[in-house]
Amino acid sequence: MSATQWLERHQILVYLGALVTGAVVGLTLPDSSSVFEASIYPLLGALLYATFLQVPFTTLAEAVRDRRFLTAALVLNFVVVPLVVAALTLVVTFPQAVLLGILLTLLTPCIDYVIVFSGLAGGDSRRLLAASPLLMFAQMAALPLLLWLFMGSELTDIVDVAPFLEAFLILIVAPLALAWVTQALAARRRVGVVLTTAFTAAMVPLMAGTLFVVVAGQIPKIRDELHHVGTVIPVYAAFLILMAGLGFIAARVFRFDVGRSRALIFSGATRNSLVVLPLALALPA
Repeated sequence: MSATQWLERHQILVYLGALVTGAVVGLTLPDSSSVFEASIYPLLGALLYATFLQVPFTTLAEAVRDRRFLTAALVLNFVVVPLVVAALTLVVTFPQAVLLGILLTLLTPCIDYVIVFSGLAGGDSRRLLAASPLLMFAQMAALPLLLWLFMGSELTDIVDVAPFLEAFLILIVAPLALAWVTQALAARRRVGVVLTTAFTAAMVPLMAGTLFVVVAGQIPKIRDELHHVGTVIPVYAAFLILMAGLGFIAARVFRFDVGRSRALIFSGATRNSLVVLPLALALPA
């Protein structure tokens, strides 16, 4: 078994290890947080580039052909999910910063690792793979509106547009465009194939490295506010349970087979915090 295969097989343990190690290092060496914080953007940019390379932008037409699955995924993620998040966040009152973190996490559907997880569970991962470009573009368009609906005028009080836009352009638009160019290059030149293969193999180490530096760099800043972090766990757990059930109901309504049903359930329940992480990091202290 190669190192890449071993990492892929044990990736959950690798990620948990990176999170725990990052927390320990960040809490025991708080003065080093600036070093880890400076590493976040380079690592995250490389990770997002590798992630976007997995998104089949050239198969957009295939997603449009299966209109029933695409409609179900869009309705579940951008109609049902906001209603569930609204219900959950109305039950408990959160500090402004915590609420914004919850919204950034729960309102955005996963477009990368959900494909792997769905496939492992016997879902039709090819449907998700084909739909992922539209889901990503939809969340980019819908997120500002959804945040405004949830937070209203408070959003303008805490969001400075300039760094928010800068983070979006540098860490989302640039890697996205580069991935698109690489995919086009891979269809014509070997260098594109080599780049795609290399970054695909590096996905797990890049993810682990990103998780480590994010936690090690940020946890010293919130070490006195960790009790607030614990309050979101019941919300996330409730969201997962509710969306699994609602995804199952939606699959029955659309009369999907087993493969598409599981893919739809995973799409609704799996959330995407890494693509919106640059936006979160651009927020004021």
